Amino acid sequence: MGRDAILARLMDANVVVDRSDRIAVIGGGPGGLGAARWLRECGVAFDLLERHSDFGGIWDIEAPGSPMYETAHFISSKTLSAFRDEPMPGPYPDYPGHRQILDYLRAYAEKHRVRDAAQFGVRVAQVAPQEDGAGWTVTLLGGEARRYAGVVLAIGQQWTPKIPELPGFFSGEVRHAAAYRSMKELEGRRVLVVGGGNSGCDIAVDAGIAAKRAVLSLRRGYWFIPKHILGMPADVFGNSGPHLPARVEQILFQPLLRLLVGDLARFGLQRPDHRLFETHPILNSQILHSLSHGDVIAKPDVRSFDGLRATFADGSSEDFDRVVLATGYRKALPLLPESLFREGDVSPLFLNVFHRQHPTLSVVSFFETDGGSFPVIDRQCELIAKTWRARRESPAKLASFTAAVSGPPPDLGGGVRYLAVERMANYVRMRPYLEYVEGLARDL
Repeated sequence: MGRDAILARLMDANVVVDRSDRIAVIGGGPGGLGAARWLRECGVAFDLLERHSDFGGIWDIEAPGSPMYETAHFISSKTLSAFRDEPMPGPYPDYPGHRQILDYLRAYAEKHRVRDAAQFGVRVAQVAPQEDGAGWTVTLLGGEARRYAGVVLAIGQQWTPKIPELPGFFSGEVRHAAAYRSMKELEGRRVLVVGGGNSGCDIAVDAGIAAKRAVLSLRRGYWFIPKHILGMPADVFGNSGPHLPARVEQILFQPLLRLLVGDLARFGLQRPDHRLFETHPILNSQILHSLSHGDVIAKPDVRSFDGLRATFADGSSEDFDRVVLATGYRKALPLLPESLFREGDVSPLFLNVFHRQHPTLSVVSFFETDGGSFPVIDRQCELIAKTWRARRESPAKLASFTAAVSGPPPDLGGGVRYLAVERMANYVRMRPYLEYVEGLARDL
C-alpha cells in the first residue's frame, strides 16, 4: 500500500499521524527558510509545510495570495538586508527587485539543504495545542491531522489585507493593493491610491506613468527618505557613522531630510505631525520625482464618495474609475484559535516571536522594522532553534530565557516613542532588537 493510500485510510479513521519527534515549520518564505536552516544546524528534526509549489512566500509573485507586484523592490539595501552568512550577489543593484530576492531565497534554501525536509502543496487549516499539553495538532486542509512537538508559524503578516469601510458609496472598481500586479491594470484610468505606505507610493508612481490621472491620498504627513544619500543607500549612510541615541539621531537627521527633499508642502503633502522614526517613514525617491513633475497629485484624506466622485478633506473633489487601497495588512494569525491569539493584540508574543503561555509555539517574521527584515528573521530563527536544543540537551540553560518570557516586555524602541497607531504595535528598531536577541542566544 502506497503512502497516499495509507494516509487516506488514517484520515478516514480519524487517526492522528504521529510526528511528535519533530517540529512543524509552517511557511516556506524567508521565515520558514531561516527556521529550517537553524533547526537543522542545532540538530532539531522538523517538517517544513508550504502550501505553494516552491519556496519564496510573498516574494513569489506566482504564489496564490502573494501581494507582490511587478515593480516591487526592496526598500532596504542589499548590503544590510541579507541573511548574515549569505551576502546578496555582487551584481545585484542596491535595491534588488522581487525576482532577484526570490532567486536569492531559493539559493539560500539549496545551500542549507532545506528542500529535502519540505512538503509542498500542503495547506494547513488549523494549529491547536493538544489537550494533554504534550504537543500540537496541525490539521491540514482536507482533514489530515498530525501531532508535532512544537510549531514555528512562519507565515508573516502580509497575507490578510486591511480593508477599511469607505465613507459613502463608490461605484467604480475598488481593490486592495494586495491584488495589484502591474501598471497595465491602470492604463487609461483615473486612479486614486489611498494610503501612504511604501507599496502605496510604488503603485501611485505606476499610476503616474500608465494612468490617465493619478492621485495619492494620505491621511497624515510622513517623513520621506530618498533611497540614496551622498551616493550611498540610505540605510548604509545611516549605519556608517557612530551609533547615536535616538533623540540625537532625530535632531541630526530631520534637518538633513529637509535639506535633501525640501518642504514637502510644495507637492501638496502634509507636513509630518510627528518626529522622525515615531512611525515608519516612506523610503521612496520616485514618488517625489512623480509629484514634482505633476505625474501624481497629492491629496489629503478622503472625506466621502458619491458614485465616481471622491471629496477630500480640503474640500476638493473629482471623479475616479478605480480606487486602490494601500491600507496595509491586519495583524492576524488565522491558523491559531482566538484563545491563543486575537487579531491586533500582539501582547501574547514575547519579542513578537515566543508565545508567553505556550513555549513550544513560535512565530517568525511577524513584525515591521526600520531596517532590512532578513537579518531580524535570521536572529529570531537562531534563538528559536537554540531554545529547542537547550530544551533537549540542557534544560537548565532555559531558566533565564523563561524568566525573560514571563517578565515585562523589554523596551526595544531604542528611545523612540512610537505613535499610538495599529501599524506600530509590533514595530521594532533593528539595532536594539538585534542586540537583545543576540544576548539571549549567547546564553543558550
